[in-house]
Amino acid sequence: MNAYWRAANYLSVGQIYLYDNPLLREPLKAAHVKPLVVGHWGTTPGQNFIYVHLNRVIKKYDLDMFYVAGPGHGGPALVANTYLEGSYSEIYPTISQDEAGIKRLFTQFSFPGGISSHVAPTTPGSIHEGGELGYSLSHAFGAVFDNPDLIVACVVGDGEAETGPLATAWHSNKLLNPISDGVVLPILHLNGFKISNPTVLARIDHDELEQFFRGCGWTPYFVEGDDPETMHALMATTMERVIDDIRHIQEQTRGTGIATRPRWPMIVLRSPKGWTGPKTVDGLKVEGTFRSHQVPLLVDRGHPDHVAQLESWMRSYRPEELFDAQGRLLPELAALAPKGNRRMGANPHTNGGQLLRNLVMPDFRVHAVDVPQRGAVTASDTTVLGRFFRDIVAGNSEPRNFRIFGPDETLSNMLGAVFEVTNRQWDGSEVPDDEFLAPEGGVIDSMLSEHQCEGFLEGYLLTGRHGLFNSYEAFIRIVDSMFSQHAKWLKVTSELPWRRKIASLNYLLASHVWQQDHNGFTHQDPGFLDHVINKKADIVRAYLPPDANCLLSVFDHCLRSRHYVNVVVAGKHLMPQWLTIDEAVIHCTQGLGIWTWASNDQTEEPDVVMACCGDTPTLETLGAVSILREHLPDLKIRVINVVDLMRLQSASEHPHGLSDVEYDELFTKQKHIIFAFHGYPSLVHRLTYRRTNRNIHVRGYVEEGTITTPFDIRVQNRLDRFHLVQDVVDRVPGLGTKGAYLRQAMADKLVAHTHYIDKHGEDLPEILNWKWSATA
Repeated sequence: MNAYWRAANYLSVGQIYLYDNPLLREPLKAAHVKPLVVGHWGTTPGQNFIYVHLNRVIKKYDLDMFYVAGPGHGGPALVANTYLEGSYSEIYPTISQDEAGIKRLFTQFSFPGGISSHVAPTTPGSIHEGGELGYSLSHAFGAVFDNPDLIVACVVGDGEAETGPLATAWHSNKLLNPISDGVVLPILHLNGFKISNPTVLARIDHDELEQFFRGCGWTPYFVEGDDPETMHALMATTMERVIDDIRHIQEQTRGTGIATRPRWPMIVLRSPKGWTGPKTVDGLKVEGTFRSHQVPLLVDRGHPDHVAQLESWMRSYRPEELFDAQGRLLPELAALAPKGNRRMGANPHTNGGQLLRNLVMPDFRVHAVDVPQRGAVTASDTTVLGRFFRDIVAGNSEPRNFRIFGPDETLSNMLGAVFEVTNRQWDGSEVPDDEFLAPEGGVIDSMLSEHQCEGFLEGYLLTGRHGLFNSYEAFIRIVDSMFSQHAKWLKVTSELPWRRKIASLNYLLASHVWQQDHNGFTHQDPGFLDHVINKKADIVRAYLPPDANCLLSVFDHCLRSRHYVNVVVAGKHLMPQWLTIDEAVIHCTQGLGIWTWASNDQTEEPDVVMACCGDTPTLETLGAVSILREHLPDLKIRVINVVDLMRLQSASEHPHGLSDVEYDELFTKQKHIIFAFHGYPSLVHRLTYRRTNRNIHVRGYVEEGTITTPFDIRVQNRLDRFHLVQDVVDRVPGLGTKGAYLRQAMADKLVAHTHYIDKHGEDLPEILNWKWSATA
């Protein structure tokens, strides 16, 4: 048995070892290996070559490769190997390469204040948080897009393989360009069991399993058995074969320039659960059963007899043949590891900030909408943004470090301008009527899977590139937990000095809750905002620009930012435009502010504050203000628009939050605040609960809606201008008879609205044709 493999196996307590360049480390003498394969390492500065002698033909590989561990508790494998190669101790000097360091390494494992049992941000060489299952392949494919020399060996656990995202991810090979992208080498590890149940793929016969993967477009190679020495040799020869296949495919496609989709190789590794661990414990079979999951041998005060069994287990790895008397790995074994950045824990692709380059950012101002008068012109905000994205794609085509991801919604979300300069990357078959499909492209939206889009983008960002995810607002909820895992990754890595900052994860949520006239109730859910703000304030940002110019300014900022999650909500339908581009830049830089042109309280304290956040709430607030100023000219109104949602939170809670003094100056300490909000009203209450002024009344989405007119959705949720006017009349004292008559007029308008849409199927002309006007 290979001694280096045994050392890693010893340190990782039974976890299967797969090195980043998992070819032969020393001569093997295994009779079953035909022809006999002999390999050795050779290194030069900055490179790591593997020479394999096969039938006396010398092959030379220059591999840039890293490892993704999909199995949930696969952390020990990567920790052990980065420790053996020295990169772990370089990052964590207290975990030294001697007996004291090994003791600290063991003690900290799954111990308070230590490290987790899964691969985590603290693990060198990792881009994949192993706590939640299902995303390893998606992350691996995201990493190899636009990385033509990179191979990612991705171990998929057979429990993980049962998740929906992972089951879908097998089809990612239809999007991979063999010329301009790297390669993912999936290694499906079938050990047969989950926590207490068998796994599906391990319980189907060999032919069915092979047919399944061939049907998904892979060429599967099987490594099966239970003898470690035999399996190690078999794995080495199989790995050599698949690397050879990969290089042959790349040479062929890159030599001809024809990017026909190949059948990439994959490995199916079948080994016993708890392999090389205790055979039995307390009379029950453990190895090869579900009982070996997590902790196969409990050692505590209640099980003193297990101490001897644990010692026997550990001694089975013959550590005396691996380490010297001081606990150091024997020099001849340590010399087998790669050097420098070719080590598992030092690969720059796994610390993507080291490779990150600034985007070439065009001037967003050239796409500004001309606003000669407030609300006088209309525009589709995301259509305008699409032209900005087009220029970004074009300007970064040479570095190849920017991509747009989405689940078949790029055109639907009105970002079609990007297809003027790029295509959808697609390596499947094509028919004459297809649009914008090509083997190479800067948009990946041809898989109808939010999970895949999220995973691809995360892998792309984590390896040092830039991108964004555009989605329908309601269905971004599908990746709630994936967002959570990435936010946790950013939180932890921001506290690790050796981890470099990566580009922010940017969401564009369009087709939002207030624009679902033909989709209805199923497409209405603004709750992603609620989910996002629960994460660490240092990580999350949420923006709701009121018009196209503000959207341009916001996205210019987001794409330049680092190590955040930026959520931007914007509409795609024609909407009034409010601010010039210069005004928009100032407003977005501030994050919120008084719109003096809509207010009339410049010389005295306001009677009411009308606040709004989001494009539709802004429209309805201004509609209400125009009614109020016409019918109650003496009423002093302050209009505040919020772009950066986190400005509402206290400065003690969020870096963007307003101080109490700033908040009170804007929103007053006691005047009623009528707040029209894009999402669920409770979110604004949560963000402002510490503020002095408790007189805040929030209108937003309250789970009402169907297939109806745009204005009727607002009416059903009481966000419309007529209900907002009634709110002001109800809250502000002293409005007297004028207020009573105005309230009645608004009630009459609501009845008239209902009758009109029932008869005509469209909104009232006064709504459709409304333009901003107010008496100064």
